[in-house]
Amino acid sequence: MLLSPGYRRLLLLCVLLGVPIALACFFFVGLQHQLQHWVWTSLPEAAGYDTPPWWWPLPALVLAGLVLAPIVTRMPGAGGHLPVNGLGGPPVGPKALPGAVLAALATLPLGVVLGPEAPLMAVGSGLALLAVRRAGAGGDRRAGAILATAGSTAAISTILGGPVAAAVLLIEGAGLAGAQMVVLLLPCLLASATGSLVFTGFGQWTGLKIGALALPDLPPAANPDAGDFLWGVPTAALIAVLITLARELGHRTVSWTRRHTAVRTVACATAVGVCVAAYALITGRSPAEAALSGQAALAQLAADPHAWPVGALIALVACKGLAWGIALGSLRGGPIFPSVLLGTATAMACSGLPGFGVTPALALGVAAAAAAVTGLPLSSAVLAVLLTGGDAYDQMPLIVTASVVSFIVSQLVRRTEPETAPRPATGAAA
Repeated sequence: MLLSPGYRRLLLLCVLLGVPIALACFFFVGLQHQLQHWVWTSLPEAAGYDTPPWWWPLPALVLAGLVLAPIVTRMPGAGGHLPVNGLGGPPVGPKALPGAVLAALATLPLGVVLGPEAPLMAVGSGLALLAVRRAGAGGDRRAGAILATAGSTAAISTILGGPVAAAVLLIEGAGLAGAQMVVLLLPCLLASATGSLVFTGFGQWTGLKIGALALPDLPPAANPDAGDFLWGVPTAALIAVLITLARELGHRTVSWTRRHTAVRTVACATAVGVCVAAYALITGRSPAEAALSGQAALAQLAADPHAWPVGALIALVACKGLAWGIALGSLRGGPIFPSVLLGTATAMACSGLPGFGVTPALALGVAAAAAAVTGLPLSSAVLAVLLTGGDAYDQMPLIVTASVVSFIVSQLVRRTEPETAPRPATGAAA
């Protein structure tokens, strides 16, 4: 199959698809970031506030619920996948793509405590399937499934730091092996590499911020020692428990919103706003730290962890965790970015324990949270390694240990199975 002319044409098509998908993702994320900046920075300043007041999330989230309710109940595709189901589910086709994009652009900037990764994957798969149909190859289901998966992988690679993390996510999430995996992996790698190159180059050319998951500044490097493992293992287990309980809340929210969906969607969005406002009231800090997906707050926490009192970190985990759990089962967006911030905040709150370093806490927090929310321990470890950059070599034993511990504990704590397996590449199983 690898040597057949049809497969070589498929690889070339994946390279070509990576360019428009990356451009679409770039403008999607850039627009979302600009709208977010307007809601949480420009508008409060125009109203005379240096930072958003504590009550700011209440009208913002009520508006998000009012906008999302008709999208969920009336548009094809119901606005995209439910985030409590991870990144899995069937590919988002061209008909459902407008609803998914509209739901994300209309609600993520308002602070629905979710990330952009699931909508981006919808953009990737939707554009890939649209290209297949335009090319007259819609009858080839196998090619369509591969291209949809390649499109999703190319899209998610743009905000995960490149094609490596996305490829590992695909390998582990697809559950395939051997030659069958090679057939699927090569198109995804090519599309991801092309898309990532275009995405990065376009960002440098335009100067627009795209809010990718990155840690430009880290605490001083420190090799993990016995104390880091002594405290790190139970901390990883604690993170797994917190993330899994929040997901359980998301499953209960799904059951509750199945009836009277429009009204209860607005009610859930309002409840998210109350949680975020409570964080601002308790800590006196900006509600944006709890309201948004978490990339900016994660970078700030990594750059200056001592600027966050332990009480503020605990309040962030409690309030944002509750809001995230409600949003998982009722709103639209990605589940990974907020969970990474929650895990990191939990680990940093524990880093004051004797013998527990800040840098090891940061690394294990990322890995443990990602493993708990995705159920993919290898992908989570790779993501943590890529985020910690030059410090990753020394932290790798702790990162891998935290990822495995978190995965095992989350499986033990989980009481209800997800409706859809958390597979990042929707076409892979086909």
